[in-house]
Amino acid sequence: MSASKTLTATLPGSDRAREIVETGIDEEMMVTVFGRCRVEYDGRASSTLESGDRLVVLKPDGTVLVHTEEGQQPVNWQPPGCTQETTTDDGLVVQSYRDNPEEELTVEFSAVTHVVAYHVTDEQDLSLQGTEEDLRERILSEPSLVEDGFEPRATERETPAGAVDIYGVDDSGNAVVVELKRRRVGPDAVSQLNRYVGALKRDLHAEMAVRGILVAPSLTDSAHHLLDRHGLEYVSLSPPDE
Repeated sequence: MSASKTLTATLPGSDRAREIVETGIDEEMMVTVFGRCRVEYDGRASSTLESGDRLVVLKPDGTVLVHTEEGQQPVNWQPPGCTQETTTDDGLVVQSYRDNPEEELTVEFSAVTHVVAYHVTDEQDLSLQGTEEDLRERILSEPSLVEDGFEPRATERETPAGAVDIYGVDDSGNAVVVELKRRRVGPDAVSQLNRYVGALKRDLHAEMAVRGILVAPSLTDSAHHLLDRHGLEYVSLSPPDE
């Protein structure tokens, strides 16, 4: 089978559209269908999306995505591992099934504008630069970036509120919770840090004071105000450039 094989049709009838989609599924190709469709989901909940112009993507790993003209997230989706079937009933029908938990997604096309199936070869791993892990390593190798006298003691220290990115002590012996963010953050990050500080205070039973420091490239104004309200601190620092 040639890796460059592509099946495509514009304004196909239901039978031709089904033929391309079925071939794509059978041969583990990437399939995209654009047209006017109605979408129903039944599983952990039930939902209906009435007729509209949408893009449906079927991936070889069983993933199904239903996209509208807005936003980056699909309005309906099925995860990897699902099984797809097609029928024709007054139009192309694509159904996706999942066994555990039991879920079914049904897309009924009243008209297909364009359908394409193609083999995809991508052997490369995503290379990330400037991650939170990079930021953590930068601080562990140079703790004074947080403040003079800061001494890291542990990473991913567990608390009832979650794992603390870096736990340490300052030069006065106070416990320090350091929460790392790789990009500009808002109030949610401050609230997360405040939960960690509160949880650690309860764990330590007032044996020592607990400080919270948020490390990020920048903050919104509302995040600054919330830091002040909770008595937390901020250090402006970015992950290293690669």
